[in-house]
Amino acid sequence: MSISRRSFIKGMGIGCVGCTVGSLPPGALALNPVTSLKGQSKLTPSLCEMCSYRCPIEAQVVNNKTVFIQGNRNSPHQKTRVCARGGSGVSLIYDPKRIVKPMKRKGPRGAGEWEVISWEQAYTEIAEKMASIKQHYGAESIFFSSKSGSLSSHLFHLAAAFGSPNTFTHASTCPAGKAIAASVMMGGDLKMDLANSKYILSFGHNLYEGIEVAETYELMTAQERGAKLVSFDPRLSVVSSKANEWFAIRPGGDLPVLMAMCHIMVKENLYDKDFIEKFTVGFPQLVEVLQDTTPEWAQAHSDVPAKDIIRITREIAAKAPHALVMPGHRATFNKDEINMRRMIFTFNALLGNIEREGGMYQKKAAAKYNKLAGIDVAPELAKPTVKGMPKITAKRVDATAPQFKYINKGGGIVQSIIDSTLHGVPYQTKAWIMSRHNPFQTVSCRPDLEKTAQKLDLIVSCDVYLSESASYADYLLPESTYLERDEEISDVSGLNPAYALRQQVVEPIGDTKPSWLIWMELGKKLGLASYYPWENMGVRQLYQVKGDENLYKEIHQKGYLSYGIPLLLREPSYVKAFVAQYPDAIKHVDSNNMMEKSLSFKSPSGLIEIYSEELESLLENYGIPRFHNFPLKQKDELYFIQGKVAVHTNGATQYVPLLAELMWKNPVWLHPDTAKSHGIKHGDEIILENSVGKEKAHALITTGIRPDTVFVYMGSGSKTGEKTPATTNGIHCSSLLPHEISPVSGTDVHTSGVKISLA
Repeated sequence: MSISRRSFIKGMGIGCVGCTVGSLPPGALALNPVTSLKGQSKLTPSLCEMCSYRCPIEAQVVNNKTVFIQGNRNSPHQKTRVCARGGSGVSLIYDPKRIVKPMKRKGPRGAGEWEVISWEQAYTEIAEKMASIKQHYGAESIFFSSKSGSLSSHLFHLAAAFGSPNTFTHASTCPAGKAIAASVMMGGDLKMDLANSKYILSFGHNLYEGIEVAETYELMTAQERGAKLVSFDPRLSVVSSKANEWFAIRPGGDLPVLMAMCHIMVKENLYDKDFIEKFTVGFPQLVEVLQDTTPEWAQAHSDVPAKDIIRITREIAAKAPHALVMPGHRATFNKDEINMRRMIFTFNALLGNIEREGGMYQKKAAAKYNKLAGIDVAPELAKPTVKGMPKITAKRVDATAPQFKYINKGGGIVQSIIDSTLHGVPYQTKAWIMSRHNPFQTVSCRPDLEKTAQKLDLIVSCDVYLSESASYADYLLPESTYLERDEEISDVSGLNPAYALRQQVVEPIGDTKPSWLIWMELGKKLGLASYYPWENMGVRQLYQVKGDENLYKEIHQKGYLSYGIPLLLREPSYVKAFVAQYPDAIKHVDSNNMMEKSLSFKSPSGLIEIYSEELESLLENYGIPRFHNFPLKQKDELYFIQGKVAVHTNGATQYVPLLAELMWKNPVWLHPDTAKSHGIKHGDEIILENSVGKEKAHALITTGIRPDTVFVYMGSGSKTGEKTPATTNGIHCSSLLPHEISPVSGTDVHTSGVKISLA
């Protein structure tokens, strides 16, 4: 499979509407093709939305035919760079498979039979059904889920006004492990200073495929400057291929290797004693739990040689504090997710790299930055609030155990809808309202999820495409693409305060609307108009800037505003430059030329909690990270793992014409020895099967995978929804994953065992 640069550029024009195949739902653009685009003829700053990172961009309509997209030049980390996904956003706009009118289901759920209706009819019927469900079962029986970020806040505002506590992002199917680990230990997350790091460890964090443009560029910069990168991954990912060393670690072996490395750090006194003493609690408990986690023990659980574990630990310690272990999102996706992520943060604490160059740091938002500077360097944004919101007393459906306290506040356990709908645990869910969320691709155990959908009284989907999840809806509400809508100002602070803004570049196609407007109009139809005091997005933005018209104009003109200079509280050179810029900051400087007195954490103790008394009280034996050795497969099975590819975003972009054209096949990675033992040759059609389901795909024979493991990229093999080569070809991961929830983090378990055979 290949595509030439010429054909890719040609595809950027209107001609790309022919890239997909399959039947067209009513309301698609094929019924009324777009022959001309209207919008901004000059570069207009905005934010991308082809993945969750939302990189700053600039875009403009060219000759009323297409849209040119580049990175925002005002963003120092982004500049004009965009990835393949970011550059392909134009093909969303005039894709003939887009949903451009409200639609109502006619036939059985998932059958693909629709009729076009008006917005008024859609709002009226949905509101009537929601009100009826609330009257008979309570507002809490309606489940609201959304892709996280700008898309979620307005849907969740509707849920709060309606009276439901059940709001969920996609967190438990992707980034929650890291976020919850950070919440338990520090009360909040840390960012990476990758570009200045001299030694980097990666446990499955694949920035060269799960691309965030600025962070990916920083990793490239670090490597170009001579930083050593060591990758631990069961397969030869792109990061592994670019690393100095790659270890084909056994799935589930990440935590043992991390614990063994921390064992060496402590045993050989390689750790930063001053930092541990000043900024952590629980070190004695850590020493105790690490006592027997030797490199030889880790080798038995991971297949990483003990001598390499020792050597690499000594190497990274020698580069500390300008070294880091990337926390990532998820790695081998097992039930020890919370402990693996906590051990990564613990390792970074032992390196003493917090607030040091090349290490990790807290976000420097305006309030804290201004306080340290002694003057108002950056404006502080106001958060739109509404007085008199209903008091919700009902418990969330995922509040089934005290251990889930953190995830209940951090996106929720979205897969809990299976238990609540099918089994009434803790009570029955009756309806599901979702916004740009495709859980049928990302939530494990698709068979149970399909049963869930069929049992619900109401499903509403707001989306750009007839995704696999949207196909089960009773009502489809067409959202404008990110290039067709305005949104709130976003805080994107890093080493210094910064703000970014998404704004409309192209006039909306068809009868689409931004999701914030859809949920506001539905809210008003539900009789909740008093909870919507704003008229439009401009009013909300003005409220955010506290009526400052100059700031309002500047953020619209530039799209990205950065204030002050970078600050690391424990890096003397940064502190010196900060004081030179803001003389009043001298009062915060310690005798060691750092600002350590100003470094605190939002944990119960105000320190990094290597041992958490709170978590121990919620779940015994989890106060300190420890290895639990959860089984991932049966003895006669292969490990089944998945991951990201650079041209797709899990279950979201396989519908996008230009990206579908770049990658439409999704073969199964299989080691030559494994293939030979099963009589399988390259390109053969094979079957993967376990107790959950059965899937068919083609074999890709490669030495870039462990013999006991098979791998596929996520997002393919759709059973319903719009049919394109990229959505239908290959393995549907969720059909092979059991319904398991990880302790504490509440994350989906994305590793299972499978048997393989020739089709």
